[in-house]
Amino acid sequence: MRRVDRRRVERLRRRVVTIGVSFASGALAATLLIDRLDRPVVQTEPVAIATAGTTSSVAAPRATAIEAAPLSMGDAIGVLAGRKLEIPVRGVKPTDLHDTFDDSRALGRRHDAIDIMAPRGTEVFAVDDGTIAKLFTSHAGGLTIYQFDPTRTFSYYYAHLDRYAEGLAEHQPVHRGQLLGYVGSTGNASEDAPHLHFAIARLDTDRSWWKGEPINPYPLLSK
Repeated sequence: MRRVDRRRVERLRRRVVTIGVSFASGALAATLLIDRLDRPVVQTEPVAIATAGTTSSVAAPRATAIEAAPLSMGDAIGVLAGRKLEIPVRGVKPTDLHDTFDDSRALGRRHDAIDIMAPRGTEVFAVDDGTIAKLFTSHAGGLTIYQFDPTRTFSYYYAHLDRYAEGLAEHQPVHRGQLLGYVGSTGNASEDAPHLHFAIARLDTDRSWWKGEPINPYPLLSK
């Protein structure tokens, strides 16, 4: 009887220990769960991530990015009109200018610029403050200058130059009225009719010096 009783007591003891351990584990898990639920939740919103040609969304801390909308063409012209651009050729008055912006050129293209006639060697000035974006020689434009305005919204294009002003360089800041070069007939201009081919463009979002939407300079310079 004593041997049987001892075995029963031993089994009972083991059950009590097992139940106690299980209870303690459950209590610990419950405590951790309650603690986690009591923590504040950080709000996130999805952010698009491009990977190997696909797009997936991952959670990231909320952030707000605000970008200014690009100017409409009407507003852009209004901005330029407010700057009262300089006439870029020495001695030329507003009444001397002619609107050749819509004139047709070879291969049916539009001129998209005005021609300011002047003797070879006449000084050419910057119409606005800005930066020399590119000094470039092309078959059509000859010796040319691309100048960006201070906001990098517009480019000013001076073509058919005879030569550049001494020391002129790319990325150089320039100011309104500064000497840039001299009237000539390089490129496809007639040797007998030296002139400055002057154009304005609203730059594309990538701000490439060779691209942009043409703006007629005549109304901006003839007032």
